[in-house]
Amino acid sequence: MPTAREVRADLLIERLKEELKKFDGIKPPDWAYYTKTGSHKERPPVQEDWWYIRAASLLRTLYLRGEPVGVERLRTKYGGRKKRGVRPERFAKGSGHVIRLILQQLESLGLVEKVEGRGRRISPAGISLLDKLAGEIIKELNITPGKVVPP
Repeated sequence: MPTAREVRADLLIERLKEELKKFDGIKPPDWAYYTKTGSHKERPPVQEDWWYIRAASLLRTLYLRGEPVGVERLRTKYGGRKKRGVRPERFAKGSGHVIRLILQQLESLGLVEKVEGRGRRISPAGISLLDKLAGEIIKELNITPGKVVPP
C-alpha cells in the first residue's frame, strides 16, 4: 500500500487542501485575511486559501514526524529570516496562534490527537486520509512508489 511518504509534498498538500475544504470544522477566522503568519513576514499571505494550505502542511508534517510535536517546534519550522533594516537578518519564529488554532480545528475533526505534556500527533484517521490521498495521486499520475521523478 502506498504511503504519503512516497508522494511529492506539493502534490499531496494541494490534494489535501481541497479535501480539507470539504470539512465543516476547518474555517479561517475573520482576522485570517489581514494577519501575517509570523513576525518575520512583511505582509499577509496573498493566496485566498492559505489557511487550508497551512492546515494541510501541518497535517503532513505531523505524519512525517510520527511522534508528538509541540507548537514551539512547529513555530520554528514555519519561521524565517526577519529583515531588520541595515542590521543583519535574524531568525524569527512563525505565528503560534495560527498554528495552535489550526491544530485545534484538526483535533476537533479527529485527524490529530493531543498527547499530554508532549504535544500533538496525527491520529489513525489522519494517517488513513493521507495514505488514501497518496494512493489516489499515485494511481492518477502512474507513479512508481519509491522512485523520485523530477517535476
